[in-house]
Formats: sequence, C-alpha cells, structure tokens
Amino acid sequence: MSLSLRAVVPERGLDLELTVAGGETLAVIGPNGAGKSTVLSLISGALHPASGRIVLDDRVLTGERRWVPPHERKVTTLSQDPVLFPHLTALGNIMFALRAQGAGRARARQEAERWLAELGIPELAARRPSQLSGGQAQRVAIARALAARPRLLLLDEPMAALDIDVAPALREQLRCFLAERTAIIVTHDVLDALTLADRIAVLEAGRLIEQGPTQELLRRPRTAFTARFAGLNLVSGRWDGRAVVLADGACLPAHAAHGAGEVVHAAFRPAKVALVGSGGIPRTVRSLAPSGDLVRLRTEDLSADLPPQEVAARRLEPGSPVRLQVPPEAVTTYRA
Repeated sequence: MSLSLRAVVPERGLDLELTVAGGETLAVIGPNGAGKSTVLSLISGALHPASGRIVLDDRVLTGERRWVPPHERKVTTLSQDPVLFPHLTALGNIMFALRAQGAGRARARQEAERWLAELGIPELAARRPSQLSGGQAQRVAIARALAARPRLLLLDEPMAALDIDVAPALREQLRCFLAERTAIIVTHDVLDALTLADRIAVLEAGRLIEQGPTQELLRRPRTAFTARFAGLNLVSGRWDGRAVVLADGACLPAHAAHGAGEVVHAAFRPAKVALVGSGGIPRTVRSLAPSGDLVRLRTEDLSADLPPQEVAARRLEPGSPVRLQVPPEAVTTYRA
C-alpha cells in the first residue's frame, strides 16, 4: 500500500508533500514543533487540513469533498503509551481490535492467541494492563496493532517510554514485523531510524527540508539537524585542493577530489576531534556536558568528545578558547 500526502495546515505552519512507497518504512524526524505529530494526525483522520489530498493506495482518504472517518481508514497508530483498555485482559485487548472489524469471537480469540505467541508473550494472555510491565504492555499494544491488519501502520515514538534494556529486543521484533509492511515512524532515536526505516524524511517548521535512504542520509547529512541526529559534526566551505576552507577562513584538511573552489559539506564524528596547542580550528567553548564516559565539548559549530582528565587538566569552561583538529582521513566530504 503506497501513501501520498499533500496538505496545508496554516494554524500549525505546515505545508507539506510526502510519499511512502508500498512496503516501505519511512522515519519522520525533526525538531520539536516541526510538524511530525501533525502529519500522523492528518493521515489517521484526527485532523482536517485546510487544503490537500491524502491517498492510501488508490483510495482517497482526504480530499476535496472527501473525508474518510478514522475508523474506516484501516490506519492504526501505535504510540509510546500502549493505551490498553484497563478492564480487558491482554488477550481481550487484542480480540477487541479484531471484533471491531467484524471477526467472530472464536476467530478473534484464535488470532489474538496467535499474535501473543508471535510476540513471545502467550503467558500474558490472562493479565490485565495493571499487571504488565511497560515492555510487556507495549508488546501487547504491538500485537493489537498488527492483528488489525492495517493498510498503514503509524508509530509515534514507540520506544520512548521503555527501559533501555527492554527497547533493543522490542525494536528487533518490530523490524521483523515491519518487513514488507507500509509504515511511518516518528522518532527522536537514531537507533529506531537505523533499525526500522528504509528512508528518512526531515521536517523543519512544517516543511520537508531533506529526505533520502536511511544509510545515505545519516552518513552524508545536509542539514544541521540531521547531522546532530546522526551524531556528526557538519560544516561547509570551499575546497582549495587540500582542505575545506570555512567561512571564517579556518581550514579543515581532508583526503578528497573536488574541483577548486567547489562548495562542499564536511562531516566527521566528535570522537575524532582533538585539542591542539597551535594550528587547528580556533573556537570558543560554549558548553560542556557528560557523554557516556567522555565529556561533550560544544563550540559555535563543532563538538568534541574528550576524556574528563583532559578537560580538567586544561581547565576548560564556557568561554575558554580552544583549537580543534581532525585527522584528514576521518573527514567525509561531498558536494553541497
């Protein structure tokens, strides 16, 4: 099932065109307020656009003089809150989704039991939501969503509320279940995008600013937000044959073959950035924060992951001048 969306929502500043191919999982990312939740609300039917058209496969869901109510769209939303009915058991919650589609009780029960087994939680069938852990409740919610056999599955931060030791296993299960299904996932987690998505669309201020295959987009980002999402530094400048010359005149050496004067992007990991006493790129420390067992140093446009001992030895603090250096082999350059 393919999806095409063209929608304008003036009160939310959204003017967007988006497509999802049949069997594709699209990750939608962007800063808070970019319009990600608005997109899901438009597709699910919870929100009317001022103008536009939403088509799922060959069926118009929203258009001029056409609006299909949410319960008839065959679109299912899975959010970080499982939203299970508290008075029903895990089995009953899944059966409800099937019964709502007209399945008989016996068939609904059989299908619900099968999905509990698929998710590896058949022993939870008789438990109510209050007796489930967060990870168990989310698995039941996934089983309920998939049992409904939606034409399109919308996932809104499905891992956000889970413990760090629970999320990886559930993410892997979702990866298997999403294979060959059409889905959109809104996420702030790069692991969700890497594990689940075939393609990424980046929104900012209600507009699509970047999109592409997941691996390519995260390896060669073209916007500051995507670079941060991918955990990369991103700068731009002109190639002089040996280095990228930044706007302030600082040089970032790289091994590349570009035309002289060509404008290029340069991406590299904060872990590859070192402090030097002379040369390098002069910058000013803006902030210091823990990053695993290292310290993330941020300047105007660059970040470096440094050992705490080095930060302490150099007595670094916001406002301190520093010089940063990156090995040429650690820099990836590409046409801007």
